[in-house]
Amino acid sequence: MINNNIPLAALLRPENLDDFFGQEHLVGKGKPLRILIENQKLFSMLFWGPPGVGKTTLARIIARASGAEIYELSAVSAGKDDIRKIIKDKRPLIKKILFLDEIHRFNKAQQDFLLPYVESGELTLIGATTENPSFEIISPLLSRCRVFTLKELDDKDLNKIIDKAEDKLFPPEKGGPRRGRGLVSAIDKESRAWLIKMANGDARQLITILDNAYTLYDKITVKTLTQALQNSFLRFDKKGEEHFNTISAFIKSMRASNIDAAIYYLARLIAGGEDPKFIARRMVIFASEDIGIANSSALMLANQVFQAVTQVGYPECSINLAHGVVYLCKSPKNRSSYNALKKAQKDVEDHGNLPIPLNLRNAPTQLMKDLNYGKNYEMYTSKTLLPDKIKNKKYFD
Repeated sequence: MINNNIPLAALLRPENLDDFFGQEHLVGKGKPLRILIENQKLFSMLFWGPPGVGKTTLARIIARASGAEIYELSAVSAGKDDIRKIIKDKRPLIKKILFLDEIHRFNKAQQDFLLPYVESGELTLIGATTENPSFEIISPLLSRCRVFTLKELDDKDLNKIIDKAEDKLFPPEKGGPRRGRGLVSAIDKESRAWLIKMANGDARQLITILDNAYTLYDKITVKTLTQALQNSFLRFDKKGEEHFNTISAFIKSMRASNIDAAIYYLARLIAGGEDPKFIARRMVIFASEDIGIANSSALMLANQVFQAVTQVGYPECSINLAHGVVYLCKSPKNRSSYNALKKAQKDVEDHGNLPIPLNLRNAPTQLMKDLNYGKNYEMYTSKTLLPDKIKNKKYFD
């Protein structure tokens, strides 16, 4: 910690979009959240994405820009009484934003209780979740919220955060960066690369490791970073962080076909009281993402495991999970369908809605037929069916 024991995370937290890194698909020029913030619009929404990518920060920026009062709760510990206290705040003309972190941990009854206040507009809900809202949020509440999907931060974004942290930790008077007059870097390339690898797209983890290393050693090197991370009293002592570290190790062990490691991390998740449906859902995703067409039966088996844990519950469903884990580990791996989708999504993001070739368009009216919709359509053809601008693209390898 620095600056009178203010955590580095607090010093670096952006107050506006100019200082916010990442999520360009949402906050870039002309993108939905930037438009919302610049025009001081307000509606209920859900932020769905991995940890440490800016969900809380975006909620605070939205509240500040709209002049609303933000009430921050965690669904892990909050309940109906906490909602009632917010409702009872009767200050005139106040706009109320309820930021509910880990909203997926609110049970159905709690979500039902929240619904009428969101429906009436008495509360504007901004929920943050790492879980697919379609599974965890009741349909009436989900239908009243716009869902925004946030992505892991890339290396470029993380490097910008390191630059900003470097300015705070090592100002010019301490021999730090003098931007515009030649950069004197207090955090070398090797340390940056180590930090980015360990952060795994999570800004919060990156900043905490940096802060811990600086607090203990007053300098940043791979050695001090490693030592800071290994100090048990500095480890993230929150269920959420260990939860994500363990699930990450679980997935990566299955990806490496390492049965022993995958079973060990499964046991860690079970011992920690992890929802078996959460584990099973990750296995369903893994079956398509990592195994894919190498063994299409893996998806069926993973779905059967999900059904089994839903019906059986703990403790016996741990056997079903172990059965599925061993099967997924032993299956051959092929990510070609997943990689093809990611490449195609990148083109959709880069090019938008490219014109669909006329011969592929539906022609339910005479006018459309006159405009050559569907003309020269061939049911079985080896010709490209892609829009003209990307007609030679190959996604599936």
